[in-house]
Amino acid sequence: MNVFLAVFCGVALLVVLLQDAFEVMLLPRRISRRWRLSGIYFRRGWNVWSWVARLSPEGAGRERFLAIFGPLSLTLLFAFWATGLIAAFGLLQWAAQQSGGLKPASPVSEQVYLSGVTFFTLGYGDVVPKTAWSRILAVVEAGMGFGFIAIVIGYLPVLYQLFSRREAHVIQLDGRAGSPPTAATMLRRHAESDGLDKLDDLLRSWEIWGAELLESHLSYPMLAYYRSQHDDQSWLASLAAIMDICTLILIGVEDVKPLQARMTFAMLRQVVVEIARSLRVSAVRTIDHDRMVPEDVPKLISLLEEVGLVWNGGLGAAETLNAVRGTYEPLLVGLSAYLLIPLPGWFAVDESPDHWEKGPRGIIARRLISGLAAGTLAPDAQIRQRRGWGLRAPPK
Repeated sequence: MNVFLAVFCGVALLVVLLQDAFEVMLLPRRISRRWRLSGIYFRRGWNVWSWVARLSPEGAGRERFLAIFGPLSLTLLFAFWATGLIAAFGLLQWAAQQSGGLKPASPVSEQVYLSGVTFFTLGYGDVVPKTAWSRILAVVEAGMGFGFIAIVIGYLPVLYQLFSRREAHVIQLDGRAGSPPTAATMLRRHAESDGLDKLDDLLRSWEIWGAELLESHLSYPMLAYYRSQHDDQSWLASLAAIMDICTLILIGVEDVKPLQARMTFAMLRQVVVEIARSLRVSAVRTIDHDRMVPEDVPKLISLLEEVGLVWNGGLGAAETLNAVRGTYEPLLVGLSAYLLIPLPGWFAVDESPDHWEKGPRGIIARRLISGLAAGTLAPDAQIRQRRGWGLRAPPK
């Protein structure tokens, strides 16, 4: 191998890898450059991983397989960076030895080994740098390896903290909007409990959630591949449900003030646009008729009116609803198809229990809590229900 070629390849590899690692772990902003090493790595890796996942039927098995990609790909990316840096310094060590005229010249493999033990600060001493340039490279590589490991150790807690903050809001929707969450379910549950005045605060918290999501997922795009704890919950499904709620409030639900719904809708639509651009996902041509067909609009209105919500969308409510859906749903469907995350409908199609209602005596818990919240469960009835909980009634 030519010395100049080894130096060129080593320096070029160092520049590319260090720039990519700096942008991923330290630079807190989106990188708009089209050709980016980690971007190509994640896109190509996800394309292969999702293609394999599509070979299996939808269900828990596929979700478990898809959930592995995020953490595994990040771990392999760290290993890829470390291997590349070791190879780059190995080439430079070999070139420094050749230029020093040492005889006999050691092979490239031996200098890569020296680079590896130096990068991880092992220092066995069986192979040592023998020229001035080799010693300088060894010191630089040892410092870089120590710093790289320290940054990786500090990077992972930040990443998982952002993931946990994202998922905390997603989990909270279970009791408010069901699992998967739907707009009609959330409006009905708040109306049934006289909690419509709390919707403004809820939508405000989701506006803040959207801003945090936008910042974290543009700075760390790999978070989009991290999946939620339950198969019927996801950040994308929650985002869709909240945007649906804002749409209904803005079009025809008179009982809720529209200002906060407008602000939250604007924030979440920006999230959808920016994340789709970051992942290079295109919008589909039309709105998703799997989520709602024209015949579903009267049913949706009827569900809202059953709990006393006043609908004032007018005769053109269906057309207005489709027009607003067309401003965000095509992008949501594009992200759903790319990430293999299903989107919820506008209202629940069955009476499947929420996650908090499952487990031993979950049905009893649901009935009791619903009765207590509605004020229909008398105190003596509460005592009698204790036997249903497996508890003894208190002595008289």
